[in-house]
Amino acid sequence: MQCEMCGETVRGAPKLVRVEGAELQVCSKCEKFGTAVQQARRTDLVRPAAPRAAGGRPAPAAPSQYRKRDLFDYNDGDVVDDYDKRIKAARMEKGLSQKDLAMQMKEKEHLIRKIENHELMPEDDVRRKLEKVLGIRLIDAPETEAEKKTPGALAPTLGDLTIIRKAKK
Repeated sequence: MQCEMCGETVRGAPKLVRVEGAELQVCSKCEKFGTAVQQARRTDLVRPAAPRAAGGRPAPAAPSQYRKRDLFDYNDGDVVDDYDKRIKAARMEKGLSQKDLAMQMKEKEHLIRKIENHELMPEDDVRRKLEKVLGIRLIDAPETEAEKKTPGALAPTLGDLTIIRKAKK
């Protein structure tokens, strides 16, 4: 490994220092130019140990069969605007108090009160619990495969408008 400050080969363990806000791995000579950092913040400094096969040799790397998930992959749909009314109506229909509902969901009563007063939008895990306990849907996602495949109304894009203008000339 090379010193990130002078470029010389680092003998022994590199020192992690902060120089003008940047964290660098440096040799023992350049250590005096910065402030020692107790814990590494950069995630690329710590590499997990390679799995070992029989005989102590590194195991061959398996091809990655999954891709990193995006935030939008977890999104089931949008929460409906009248979620508070739906929750309250379903709770009343089942004859539950806010306290009873909270106990069934293993959540706090205060949370249920805030959600029903439209002061707080339920997070995904709380929303799923509400849907399960009350037997309702709180998201605007299509329910069946046929609804998912139905194309919506197409609106003209900016590219469509330029084609229309050229056609009129």
